[in-house]
Amino acid sequence: MEKVESRKITSGTKEWAKKNCNIGFGCLHDCPYCYAKKIAIHYKRKTEETWKVMEPNLKAINKGYRKIKNDDPNLYDYMFPSSHDILPEILDNYLIVLKKLLKAGNSVLIVSKPWPYCIDKITNAVRKYKSKIGFRFTITSTNKGRLAFWQPNAPGYNDMMTSLIIAFVKGFTTSVSIEPNLDSDPTRLILNVAPYVTESIWFGKMNYIKAEGITEEEKPYYLYQRKISSWSHIQKIIEKIKLLPEDVKSKIRIKDSIVKMYKKHGIEVQI
Repeated sequence: MEKVESRKITSGTKEWAKKNCNIGFGCLHDCPYCYAKKIAIHYKRKTEETWKVMEPNLKAINKGYRKIKNDDPNLYDYMFPSSHDILPEILDNYLIVLKKLLKAGNSVLIVSKPWPYCIDKITNAVRKYKSKIGFRFTITSTNKGRLAFWQPNAPGYNDMMTSLIIAFVKGFTTSVSIEPNLDSDPTRLILNVAPYVTESIWFGKMNYIKAEGITEEEKPYYLYQRKISSWSHIQKIIEKIKLLPEDVKSKIRIKDSIVKMYKKHGIEVQI
């Protein structure tokens, strides 16, 4: 039995990388649960309407990058991006900065709700840096309706799976993040992605579920999400994960959102 413990730095992106890099403000995917969107709106950098308009961060694109100090072997040097996604419209600028980071000797975790076009181009462009790169694809559901609601402009399930397979077949390190989980039973999704994952499958719940300003059409989605993110239901999901084959279970990592929930109840997560 494996204990799933939080690392020394156990919050958000700091579970995965020492530093974040982003080259734009806003994101066309416009996911309702996006924490970066909530922060940008709170500090009046963006509005609900303008968040989906991606503005380039020319300073980040044009600057030079050095190798950063990173003494933690479990963390990548950079997570790129962390507050927007990788879309065809920004791919040229993305590749410029990615190559700068890699040429400086940094390891880079590429995190995305992936478009096959972008992943194919990226894997071709930085193939010689393969040992310094990890792909972590956010695939949160197999359900078309829930994906369309929570990730309205992002790729569909088939496109995301195609992207995962592209990176896997080309020999890159691959992993998947099922956070926020959108399914009552995510084990089907876990079993679907596992054959193409060389590193890890991260599982976490939705952290910020809106309680006000919800329309009647939106209400069923929020009620469903609140139910599957509850303490009682998360326990049921963890029990189902424990029944998965050992070779699949060994790849699963529990995100801080669930680790903290268990600690609140005086329990250590075990799978």
